[in-house]
Amino acid sequence: MLSRVRSWAHAERCSPTAILRSMPQEKPLSINQNDFLIFLDRALDKMLLIVEELGDNLANREPDLPNANSPYGILTHCIGVVDYWMGNLVGDRGIKRDRPAEFAARGTAAEIRIRVEAVKLRLREDVAMVDGPADTNEPLAGYNPAGGPDNWTQGAALIHTYEELAQHLGHMDITRDLLLRDSSK
Repeated sequence: MLSRVRSWAHAERCSPTAILRSMPQEKPLSINQNDFLIFLDRALDKMLLIVEELGDNLANREPDLPNANSPYGILTHCIGVVDYWMGNLVGDRGIKRDRPAEFAARGTAAEIRIRVEAVKLRLREDVAMVDGPADTNEPLAGYNPAGGPDNWTQGAALIHTYEELAQHLGHMDITRDLLLRDSSK
């Protein structure tokens, strides 16, 4: 047990987050909000296009794989990601998430289009509030894939939001290809 504690302590000191936080911040990184929003919008728009191109039937179907998700569910999850990571941790909106319900969601392309456009508007408000080096509005309850403390900066929450959207866009590309392949059999 003691070796685990020592390993944990060593991992905490040597995690990428701990190393980066201990480095002197000589020159803060600055990015134009609109430049960043271009990439967030692009990811959301491409996911929406996949749902619309598949149509309501295929967009609500999971590929024949264990634990697979439908494109509609993935996009609903991404709306939840944006609302939580930006709306809650930066915008302090008090949003309660139900991740399993996000992935289980079903609906029409028209319905999800309205939700995507709405989340993009909220995102603009939240990105305008980002103070990169400031801590997020609440701790992340143990979720920290980079290791280190549970408190992230608002800048890290912003980047993580994009990371999640980019990851799930790739996920949706593969899901679409599998569904189209299976539907043509």
